Amino acid sequence: MTRTRTRTRTRTRTRPDDPPGVPGVPGALGARALPPLDLGRLPALTTALAARAAEHDRDASFPAEGFVLAREAGLLTATVAARHGGPGAGLADTVRILRALGAGDPAVALVTAMTLFTHAAEARTPGWPPAAYAALLDEAATGPALVNSLRVEPELGSPVRGGLPATTARRDGGHWLLTGRKIYSTGAVGLSRMLVFARTDEDPVRVGTFIVRAGSPGLTVEPTWDHVGLRASRSDDVVLDSVPVPADEVIALDEPGDTPGARPDAETGAWNALGLTALYLGVAGAARDWLTGFLHERVPTALGAPLATLPRFQSAVGEIEAALLGANTLVDAVAGRIDDGDPEAAEQAGAIKVLGTRAAITAVEQAVALTGNHGLTRANPLQRHYRDVLCARVHTPQDDSVLLTTGRAALARALDRRSAPKGD
Repeated sequence: MTRTRTRTRTRTRTRPDDPPGVPGVPGALGARALPPLDLGRLPALTTALAARAAEHDRDASFPAEGFVLAREAGLLTATVAARHGGPGAGLADTVRILRALGAGDPAVALVTAMTLFTHAAEARTPGWPPAAYAALLDEAATGPALVNSLRVEPELGSPVRGGLPATTARRDGGHWLLTGRKIYSTGAVGLSRMLVFARTDEDPVRVGTFIVRAGSPGLTVEPTWDHVGLRASRSDDVVLDSVPVPADEVIALDEPGDTPGARPDAETGAWNALGLTALYLGVAGAARDWLTGFLHERVPTALGAPLATLPRFQSAVGEIEAALLGANTLVDAVAGRIDDGDPEAAEQAGAIKVLGTRAAITAVEQAVALTGNHGLTRANPLQRHYRDVLCARVHTPQDDSVLLTTGRAALARALDRRSAPKGD
């Protein structure tokens, strides 16, 4: 297996006025005991998730038992800040977690990623109403409490590219009533909280994120997800028909700026980019592991020896291994720099995502090419890994946006150099 640096970082930057990070201490948010983070369980967890991944892929069924296992290892709350009783894991630990989960079942990894990103953002920049966040953590202390942001709509597409949501919040006494439809709502059937991006019906209009609890009246999950990859992620449609949300359970409700959709800050974007890249590198690692096992087991009659003994296959595996080693090392290194507060590293994360996901996709494509019909046979997991790794292309930031931004920045730097006064 590819060896990568796995430094453990379990600290979160805190403000001077943060309350003590010990559950039950006055000033902390409640007396709860979150599961301790145990990164040593990752290899066993990868194996356990992989044992049922094919079944969930075939049936497009939500892998609920996988989240129970992830919670028991403390993975679902790994990024909860110390001031809230969590371990305060950083991005370096998060990419390690998501790589391992991605190798086992990327559907579990993807929903876990959304949950970890939510807690990490709250650790860096508190935005949740304190009582609402405390209730979420109390639930996480007793069972899986999954969270995801629901932002994409049929007409809107990705809010990161601009545009106001069609989902509307109308004030009714002590509640907001939300009406609209969200698509590609990953993990919808298993979420404890849905963070719904919506606009108010006021004049002037405001936009914000409304905290919708599972089982709320008027909330329906429509089973529309029938995708080529990540089938178990249950990224279904969510329909809201006057769903009530307490008036104070809203995050960042304000008038829209020049870019409605509230593009994430650089560090939030970096967590998303590197975390998801690690997930798909985990998928590619699983494909590589299957390939190497297959090449040892496959003994053609005419050859009389395993395919693994042929230089052609040895070189091809070496190319895959080198590409994954380089991509994993790059992700780990930049994640560590971000944990250390390096702003340049955060700005580079989008380009790292392009490089890392391309390496993952190419590695699995090469494995398929090496194995022919065997690689595309449903009985073998390689075809599933291939379908899953292709989903790396759809996540924000997408390649075209990253390359446009990166190219413009490079051209601007060149122009600045040309314009700079010449030395004597």
